Amino acid sequence: MQERDKIRLPWNRQLLRPGMRVAAAVSGGADSVALLRVLAEEACDLGIVLQAVHVNHGLRGAESDGDEAFVRELASELGLELHVKHVDTQAERHGNGVEETARRLRYAWWAELLAVGMVDAVATAHTLEDQAETVLGKLLRGAWTEGLAGVFPVVEYPRGCIVRPFLPVQRKAIEQWLQSRGASWREDSSNRERTFTRNRIRLELLPELERWNPQIRTNLSQMAELARDEERYWDSELDRLEPLLLLSGKPVRGGGRASGGTVALDVVRLQALPTALQRRLLRRAAERVGATVDFPATEAMRLLVTHGRAGELRPLGAGWMAERTPRELRLSLGAPVPKPQAVVEFSLPGSVEVQGWRLEVDAEVTGNAVVRPWRAGDRVRLRHSSGPKKVKEVLERMRISGTDRAGWLVMEWSGEIVWMQGTDVAGPFSVRATQIPVLANDPQNLG
Repeated sequence: MQERDKIRLPWNRQLLRPGMRVAAAVSGGADSVALLRVLAEEACDLGIVLQAVHVNHGLRGAESDGDEAFVRELASELGLELHVKHVDTQAERHGNGVEETARRLRYAWWAELLAVGMVDAVATAHTLEDQAETVLGKLLRGAWTEGLAGVFPVVEYPRGCIVRPFLPVQRKAIEQWLQSRGASWREDSSNRERTFTRNRIRLELLPELERWNPQIRTNLSQMAELARDEERYWDSELDRLEPLLLLSGKPVRGGGRASGGTVALDVVRLQALPTALQRRLLRRAAERVGATVDFPATEAMRLLVTHGRAGELRPLGAGWMAERTPRELRLSLGAPVPKPQAVVEFSLPGSVEVQGWRLEVDAEVTGNAVVRPWRAGDRVRLRHSSGPKKVKEVLERMRISGTDRAGWLVMEWSGEIVWMQGTDVAGPFSVRATQIPVLANDPQNLG
């Protein structure tokens, strides 16, 4: 028996069905090369029609062109049709990171191929390690439980889907499989650049965690599978409960509700539910009006449900407000809470209330601190970060925009930002920050 016949990759064949027109996304790296070769070897048995697609992002000059030439030669060797897309990633960044922009451009092209009916599925070579890195990265960013679901094996589009048949496969097995066939692949030099968060997770954090648990990658991958199943259950449960608790529009005299961009929840029924269901229904309600809420905003809404008084308001960002009435919690688009334009100075140690925030410093430090909106050029050192980051880049990563972004608060002391709204700053002392309920009759909210 030849060596190549002894090695089998445990990839997910169930994602492909006979008659499918499949485009394998090939970058030239080991994972995608193995995916293309596996599919080419088994295309007849699977009953699929296979072709290849490649995106040249134009980021690494001659190296990117070399990747394209390698993929062209590989497709020719396997007798497969190849489609190549050239994109200018740098020109398309628009303030986003290089990795995110490149990903967006790839998926946009794949969506086009599906939309025009050229293929039924695009297969990508995401591996077990990719899954582990994704889950860990989202955990570090403070993802909700659905974020721990990581990379999904199938992503449905209006026409067709994207499939990840290599998610159960480890990179070590892939390289062994390629070596057993004498197959070559390309190494992407940018994978060694530690300026990218994913690379630092792959090259630094995961190896360190493996010293504690050699199975950490497998465990994280299994966590993603558990989270996906949990989320499917919760989605079905929310679909069942939503018609019973979520109400559209505002009530009108004489009965019924007026149409409009308002969603309300029955407070009495919501109070009777477990905390986990309360949070999920509140977030579902926010989604219905187009608002994106984080954990603090969700907890603020839940506090209005459980302990709020009629007339209390909570800003949710981007102009969305949560309002407590005697019987309902209403989410609606109202006038944004005014953002501070002038600095507020106070002495340390001490406390100050600024635009819905109470900030307290108990540390044994002296001098004056200033609370103000961020300015261009500001830098902040976040906890667990390798060095100072531009506040602008942090806000982009947090997806803060519009009036929220313009008035985003920071606290400055001795020329250093020691607190920033919505982040964990690695400062010389801790700042205790508490959001203050906004009352409907508060003079600051008028006019």
